[in-house]
Amino acid sequence: MAQQNGLARTLVELADTLVADFDVVDFLHTLVLRCTDLFDAAEAGLMLADQRGGLRVVASSSERARLVELFEVQNEQGPCLDCFRSGNRVVSEDLEAEVGRWPLFAPEALTVGFRSVHALPMRCQSEVIGALNIFRTTLGMLDEADLIAARAMADVATIGILQQRALQEARVLAEQLQSALNSRVVIEQAKGVLAERAQVNLDDAFGMLRGYARNHNSRLRDVAEAVITGTVVIERPRRPRRGPPPVSGKKYGVPGPGSAGREEVTNEIRESHGKSS
Repeated sequence: MAQQNGLARTLVELADTLVADFDVVDFLHTLVLRCTDLFDAAEAGLMLADQRGGLRVVASSSERARLVELFEVQNEQGPCLDCFRSGNRVVSEDLEAEVGRWPLFAPEALTVGFRSVHALPMRCQSEVIGALNIFRTTLGMLDEADLIAARAMADVATIGILQQRALQEARVLAEQLQSALNSRVVIEQAKGVLAERAQVNLDDAFGMLRGYARNHNSRLRDVAEAVITGTVVIERPRRPRRGPPPVSGKKYGVPGPGSAGREEVTNEIRESHGKSS
């Protein structure tokens, strides 16, 4: 009965912590400490997956537990990693019998005094975000009631973390949307200002804004704000004038192709006629 009351108080405590901007590290540290209080466990630790899918030690009940978990992550071997990868509970009742299974982790855990370990997945449906490690200095498994309670605590932590991530993503998305809307308002204002100054239509004004931004490697909104304040003046592009097409021939006073040669031949004929007469 005392254990059930302790579990109930712990679950209420954890639930009360789950406010909009709760401290994840402090929340998880409370969870691992309660594991050592409620269950027949010497230490407990918790790992979470990062954005790349690798596990990171987030909370530990002691330095001893933290170092063992760091060793597990660095060597990519141990119950917590197996639990995370499979999404299933991993239990070792006797670590001495696990040297073949975990040739690096098992001796290290035994060296610091651990004899058995339980790893529980932090899972919501098909998504696994981490694992909870429970270390014992005695052989054997936790009883079924303790395992159910530990599973409930891991589930509460999982739901809390996923909820916070969803809130953060929604907040970021809302901020990005609002920023885009604000930028669009500024750009529309700048189009109107530029259209009036350059005496062009709104489409041409937008093209001038984009062209200036690209040529100067600037953000479109920054250029728009500068146009509104008068910091940047964008001139209307000048269209090149088209001159008259090139012509030839005597009509325009320009000798055509071969005309000089024909004049020389004509002069030679005239000179020959003069000599013969």
